[in-house]
Amino acid sequence: MGTSRLTKTLVAELAASDKTFIEWDADLPGFGLRVTPNGAKAWIVEYRAGGGGRRAPSRRMTLGSLAALTPEKARNAARDVLAAVRLGADPARDRQTARAAPTVEELSKLFLKPETKVDRKASTLALYDLYFRVHILPALGTKRVQDVTDADVVKLHRDVGAEKPVTANRLVKVLSGFFAWAIADQKVRMENPTKGIDLFREQGRERYLTSEELSRLGDALREAETIGLPHLVDDTKKAKHARKPENRFTKIDQFAAAAIRLLIFTGARLREILNLEWRSVDLERGLLLLDDSKTGRKPIILNAPALQILTDLPRLGKFVIAGQTAGEKDEQPRADLHRPWSALVKRAELDGLRIHDLRHTHASVGAGASLGLPIIGRLLGHRHPETTQRYAHLDSDPLRRASERIANHLSAALGEPAAPSASIHKINEGR
Repeated sequence: MGTSRLTKTLVAELAASDKTFIEWDADLPGFGLRVTPNGAKAWIVEYRAGGGGRRAPSRRMTLGSLAALTPEKARNAARDVLAAVRLGADPARDRQTARAAPTVEELSKLFLKPETKVDRKASTLALYDLYFRVHILPALGTKRVQDVTDADVVKLHRDVGAEKPVTANRLVKVLSGFFAWAIADQKVRMENPTKGIDLFREQGRERYLTSEELSRLGDALREAETIGLPHLVDDTKKAKHARKPENRFTKIDQFAAAAIRLLIFTGARLREILNLEWRSVDLERGLLLLDDSKTGRKPIILNAPALQILTDLPRLGKFVIAGQTAGEKDEQPRADLHRPWSALVKRAELDGLRIHDLRHTHASVGAGASLGLPIIGRLLGHRHPETTQRYAHLDSDPLRRASERIANHLSAALGEPAAPSASIHKINEGR
């Protein structure tokens, strides 16, 4: 232990020697200045872990360089370390552990492996990978997992939400699962920083086709698979290799047309139809027996129009909707319906219509016919009843009957003359 208090003047006068040495402070045991042969000077604190004792391991911790910390600041930092040690902490070991802790980017590589969560679907994994690459890693990738704060997540949420509020909300949910997994499986000592974050309000994006819109879509579909859809050419622009007028028509193949019709008649999800294999089709019982839908194993009822589509469709490979690799050894399902769908929407003048809106339309027809939300939920394969609840406002008949019953009672009590039923169906019939 030194005989003098480490002051600014004293440490400035300490000269380097041929070996590293430590000048200890006379007032604060364990506090010192390390001087290397090349003249580098750094503040250190030394202690015995576990609150002290001869058998406790000795630790030495660097507080900072002489250039970064004045003697008083270094002394205060040493006091804080020694005070924590007296309470049973081990700051040097904690620092070493923190430095060895993985970053968000490092741990995300393990989180995104298919075997990490065996029941996670490939499509979900692909979406998570996109969220991490495009949004999460650029903002948080270099941070150690336990160093991510709720303020970091809030900033990411707000930055992305300025233009994409729905995506921003999904990022918070993905991060919530990531940190919950890190805490439970990887034993990262931290609080989940996504807790309590207010999400953006999301506007419902459901769109239901009217009978008139369905008619336009049907006309466009039949035109597309027979004579073909005309190319809409801008005659004000000169094209070097423009098609001749008689060749400005594009037909969609029968499998694309069949997929779109099946989506309309069954209310199935896009991937449930594009990934559908013939082995899952039971024409005799009128069922699609899906092994791996979004909500797990489920059957889809095949009504007469859907059965007819499947009966007429040729079998070119294992997938019902044949793709480019149909019949090959490593056959893959069709990737999407983007091109035929875009052409149909344009021809039918249904701007902004999404393929998923066909599923909403299927449900809306059932709700409007008062088939009951539980039945509709089972037809669509909803796991939770609240998912089907979004169509409740379309089921107006029970509410209309209740409203008329109440009003008739009140009208009679008032002595008003009986009025004819205000049923929407009767009003429409009279037009």
